[in-house]
Amino acid sequence: MSSTPRPAALLFDLDGTLVDTAPDLARATNALRAHHGLAPLPYAVIRAQVSNGGSALVTLALGLAKESVGHDLARTFLLAAYGEAVANESRVFPPLSPLLHAWEASGRPWGIVTNKPRAFAEPLVEALALAPGALLCADDLPVKKPDPAPLLEAARRLGVAPFACWYLGDHLRDMQAARAAGMAAVAVGWGYVEDGEDYRLWPADLWFETGEALVAALK
Repeated sequence: MSSTPRPAALLFDLDGTLVDTAPDLARATNALRAHHGLAPLPYAVIRAQVSNGGSALVTLALGLAKESVGHDLARTFLLAAYGEAVANESRVFPPLSPLLHAWEASGRPWGIVTNKPRAFAEPLVEALALAPGALLCADDLPVKKPDPAPLLEAARRLGVAPFACWYLGDHLRDMQAARAAGMAAVAVGWGYVEDGEDYRLWPADLWFETGEALVAALK
């Protein structure tokens, strides 16, 4: 912490960092498998792939590579199933909810930068009664993470210099985007880190295993 200044603004990745969306995405993934007459996959197996997006979940569910015939149709089915209920079981990771309440009460800005399409991110954020000062989604700009442009746009909307922001994420691309944007890259260990991957090896400035550790560092 000594070499990383305290932030003026917090920016979060959405899935696996701020919100535990895996239960609802697992439901949609297994709905796709059921549609093809396949047995459900274990929750833990699906959870590890959630941060990689819909195409990765299709590949996991059906063994169809992104370029394979039928992949796009399967992805459309999966996303439709997910879109029917994006927040049935999704919840803000504890203790991030009280952290955000305290952060807002002190008048400090925060935002979300996600590779999730707005059609799913916005209803999720609204259902969880979150009020970010900036919400940047996959289809808001011509590029997405690991490109730094969405992070820089979020900082601009919050009126905070990039160097004064912390960007928190649970994927290597989050750290790459934060570094490229000139923000403090903060890796979190409570998200959807794939089996065999060590998040402490990512090019981050700070690493937090738990939400409690993050809260303690920000006090």
